[in-house]
Amino acid sequence: MIVAENLARTYDMGKVIVHALRGISLTIQKGEFVGIMGASGSGKSTLLHLLGLLDKPTGGQIMLGGIDVKTLSDRKRTRFRLKRLGYVFQDYALVPELTVEENVYLTSMIRGTSKEEYQAQTLAILNRIGLADRLAHKHNELSGGQQQRVAIARAMVNKPEILFADEPCANLDSESSRNVLDLFRQINREMAQTIVMVSHEDWHMEYFDRVIILRDGLIISDGKPPEEFYQKGCNYS
Repeated sequence: MIVAENLARTYDMGKVIVHALRGISLTIQKGEFVGIMGASGSGKSTLLHLLGLLDKPTGGQIMLGGIDVKTLSDRKRTRFRLKRLGYVFQDYALVPELTVEENVYLTSMIRGTSKEEYQAQTLAILNRIGLADRLAHKHNELSGGQQQRVAIARAMVNKPEILFADEPCANLDSESSRNVLDLFRQINREMAQTIVMVSHEDWHMEYFDRVIILRDGLIISDGKPPEEFYQKGCNYS
């Protein structure tokens, strides 16, 4: 599903060169729920942005679904992202003038999906996440947790092959964070959805199948969460 080899990213800050990633190799299989963790500045978001085609590496190779993305033109990268990938960020990024329904089907409209199809898809995903009764609401009529669930629905409506989430709980309280993570885990298990999520909270590990820990742009650990976290409190079987 995802294969990265010797992935590097440097930033030229004038007199200073910042080595955000220093040659990372990893493989993520279809259906895995993978957490990327590490201290601030370790390279977590940089890695997610490279894997999600939101940035380009300085060196190395990324294969997504068997495609070497380095060979794609900018236009084809954009189409690839739109058709095959989904994104959830910490700031929700909802369009304030639009209703919940309109925010969710916006990307489907951009893809050229028919109105009948994108409205049906939108209702289906909002039913799944428990927000079908909020179709006509706008963002200022929703809690932070509800807004993030709308963002998840928007990312999922086109049935992406991979869902990328960059600290999606950063602006939420503990209860809302757990609700969002419960939803991610449910989507992962019921839909075999591949999810790659950046987090800095240790307790989030109980939701991940696997945790990749970075330090100074390198992978220092890659495997199952510690036993005390693994699948603790989760039961969607």
